[in-house]
Amino acid sequence: MLNHMRYSIVAGAVIAASITGAAGQCPDGSAPQVIDQMSYCQAVQAVTYQKFSGAGTYNQITNMDPETGACESTPFAFSGPLTPLDEEVSMHFRGPLVLKQFAVYTPGTGSSKKRSVRPSIRDRRHGHQQFHEHSKEIREIQNHAEEVKRQVGALVTATEPDGTVITFTNEYGGSAAATPAATTSTATVVPAAPSLAASSSAPAPAESEQMGTVTPVAASSASPSSAAPSAVASVNAGSGNWARQAYYSSDDGTADGVVFLNNMGGGASGVFNMGTFGNSLSYASSDATSSAASPQVLNGTIPDNNEIIIMTSTPCVNGNCGYTRPGTVPYHGFDGAQKAFLMEFSMPMSGCTTGAAPDMPAVWMLNAQIPRTLQYGYADCSCWTTGCGELDLFEVLSMGNTYATTTLHFTSGSGGGTPNYFSRPTSNTIKAAVVFTGDTQTANIQILDDSQTFDSVLSSSTIEGFCNSGNASTITPVYPS
Repeated sequence: MLNHMRYSIVAGAVIAASITGAAGQCPDGSAPQVIDQMSYCQAVQAVTYQKFSGAGTYNQITNMDPETGACESTPFAFSGPLTPLDEEVSMHFRGPLVLKQFAVYTPGTGSSKKRSVRPSIRDRRHGHQQFHEHSKEIREIQNHAEEVKRQVGALVTATEPDGTVITFTNEYGGSAAATPAATTSTATVVPAAPSLAASSSAPAPAESEQMGTVTPVAASSASPSSAAPSAVASVNAGSGNWARQAYYSSDDGTADGVVFLNNMGGGASGVFNMGTFGNSLSYASSDATSSAASPQVLNGTIPDNNEIIIMTSTPCVNGNCGYTRPGTVPYHGFDGAQKAFLMEFSMPMSGCTTGAAPDMPAVWMLNAQIPRTLQYGYADCSCWTTGCGELDLFEVLSMGNTYATTTLHFTSGSGGGTPNYFSRPTSNTIKAAVVFTGDTQTANIQILDDSQTFDSVLSSSTIEGFCNSGNASTITPVYPS
């Protein structure tokens, strides 16, 4: 079995050492600072993964036997901008970390004068009321999806978060998104070694409330998007705008369009397979330290050695996520090659010295197939080791370190990283944006001004501003050969 946390640290060390110059110099010629055998060069406010487009193959898990621990898989080919992270992804937060806000945006299409919204039965419910009677809601979601399909063209009235009442025409019809053209990237940095044990499941968007506006089809007849039509975004803000599809605020207990999970299955939810797969996904308790019987709203604080996984609030039903581990708590991830994540968080110094990752906070994303099968465990039971994708956004690689790194992981010898780093926000929260733009083949990570708000609609110019830092550190990913 693979220990992901330890493997991630080793991989980070390899990258930090390999991306400095042959004589141990930083790109500007200065000597790096070495902490716990890891090299760091300079603090930055932005990092851009450029020419992020290519092709490869990973193994999708197709069966897991909890009795024997045996897993089966089939090769899956992908190609195009931001692949394979244009597929559904999950967002992960490891403590010590305080998460104050989290939001997900997708671009609108069509006329910016008419706003079309696919109504959601979950819209604007807050706190624990939002997650009440979960099993009943799953049935409601399925029934609601069918009702919406019958009501295409109907006039709908909805209330915005600011209280504004809007009227619009329902245009949702469950049509599939176009497939972007594939291109090939040129490597300019030394690649990264993998950092996580993974899992699998083919993200097949369903007729229920699926996130994302662009679902690229991989170069395979068994593409993750082929099992069911890909739905348009839940909110279409019109051409020139990006609409907020999910939002969380710890201050007022708001959790719209998101679910909080962890890897503590076998307690109040999920399963535990003794001697084989261990814990599955489970609903996370509000304090992030245990499992819960139903969805809870995170209180905002994630202690040391605990991890929270954020996915959409749309459960996987009738196989519309592809294969998922038996008995787990599976949800859809955030889909598409055009998506933006905004977050406000801090990583306070805890002084903790015990556990798997003491005083080592992190924020990262995974191909959502990984947690839906096996995030920590047998390598053959995860698509991670064969390159379905991980992007570390802000990862502290050693206990008490004040530097947070970013690294892209495919298979061993591919991916990319930088010796530059983000300063760990130990005292106050910071706001940050992670923007995927398939049109420009870039993934941008940028620290934002404290005045930035997480509005229900952001203009394209605002999103572009998150991607145009003049002093961004650039990385060109290396795809597996």
